[in-house]
Amino acid sequence: MEAGIEVRRELAVLAGGPADGLRIYVEGRPAVVQVTYPCELEVPMPGVRAEALYVYRRDHRRRDEPLRYGFDGASP
Repeated sequence: MEAGIEVRRELAVLAGGPADGLRIYVEGRPAVVQVTYPCELEVPMPGVRAEALYVYRRDHRRRDEPLRYGFDGASP
């Protein structure tokens, strides 16, 4: 509980992009969800990793479950 407000977990589905159809649980209906995929390094280095970042934005028109998040290909 946060300041007397109960935050509940809800099911969400990602639409489009590399994580199309992925079903996840979110709390507090975040406006944005980030998905990362590890990138293979040509020459591995200790303590170094690279990840591709993909952004999904919530469809605010939907109020029922599952929540919908659409791929934002323009985001970095």
